[in-house]
Amino acid sequence: MHFKDLLRWNMRMSAVYAVGMWTMIGSYAYFRYTGRYEDRPVEPVEMLVNPNEVVFETAYTKTTIVYKEDFVPYGTRIYNFISSFSGGPETGDK
Repeated sequence: MHFKDLLRWNMRMSAVYAVGMWTMIGSYAYFRYTGRYEDRPVEPVEMLVNPNEVVFETAYTKTTIVYKEDFVPYGTRIYNFISSFSGGPETGDK
């Protein structure tokens, strides 16, 4: 590559970066000016329905978490399944 080619690529990438930054700044200013983006604090309200269930409500969502006794998370189940193929010392492959 010649030095002129590097200068062209530098100018092109600088222009792409500048357009992206001004788009982001302009979008933020537009939403702030029109009032569509407001900094209102959203505090979740916690309600206890039963001892094993927790409900979080915000202005837009309602999340219910149910705790089960002796429940193994899916990530741990998948990890244990995949690690069973590795033949580690705890599997008794000797």
